[in-house]
Amino acid sequence: MKKILVVDDDINICELIGLYLRKEGYEVVFAHDGKSAIDVLGREISNLVILDIMLPEMDGWDVCTEMKKISDIPIIMLSAKGDTFDKVLGLKLGADDYMVKPFEPRELIARIDAVLRRTYGSTISTKSISLPNLYIDLDKYIARIDDEHMKLPKKEMELLYFLVKNKGKVFTREQLIDNIWGMDFFGDTRTIDVHVKRLREKLSRLSDKYNIKTIWGVGYKFEII
Repeated sequence: MKKILVVDDDINICELIGLYLRKEGYEVVFAHDGKSAIDVLGREISNLVILDIMLPEMDGWDVCTEMKKISDIPIIMLSAKGDTFDKVLGLKLGADDYMVKPFEPRELIARIDAVLRRTYGSTISTKSISLPNLYIDLDKYIARIDDEHMKLPKKEMELLYFLVKNKGKVFTREQLIDNIWGMDFFGDTRTIDVHVKRLREKLSRLSDKYNIKTIWGVGYKFEII
C-alpha cells in the first residue's frame, strides 16, 4: 500500500482527502503545519505529498523547498490562488503539480495517480490484491477466483475490493457507504445488504474459502475461512 502525506491546517479538507485516498487504496498520514510536515517526512516513508501553501509555522513554499533538500518525493501543491505566478513558482520550487481550491476530489485522485506513474513507473500498483486463488485489480475492474472471472457491477467490485483490502476488519453500513459511494450518498444504507448478498452468492459459487461475514448489530467483514 502506497502512503500519501497530506499537509493542510484545515481538518475538514484533510478528512475529505483522506476519505477518497483510502477508498482508492492509499494509506494516509497528516500534518497540519509546515514544521510537522518536515518532521513526518523525515521519519516516515511516504510516496507523495499533498501540500497546502497557506500553513502555520512555515508556508508551503518554504516547506516544498526544505522537502526537496532531503527527498525527491513528488509534491502536489494546493492553493486558493489560481494565479499563473503562483503556479510557476510552485513548479520552479520542485512541485510536480498544482491544484486550485476548491477542487473536485476525483480530479485530485487522477492527478495523484498520474504523478505516481510518472515518478515510479510501473512499480506503483495501488489497486490490486492477490490472495490464494483470489485476484482483484480495481484499475482494470477484474476479479477472479482461480481462472474463473467474477462478473461484478462497478459498486460490487469496489465493495469487494475494499472489504478484501481490509480483511478481518468490521465496517458498519455507514462506513461502507462513505468509502464506496462517498459523502454525497442520500439513499438507504440497506443498499449495502443487497450488495453483500449478491457478492456472497457469487463468492460461494466459486470458492468455499472466502466469506463476507455479518457481525450482528455492527456490520460486515471479509474473512478467509
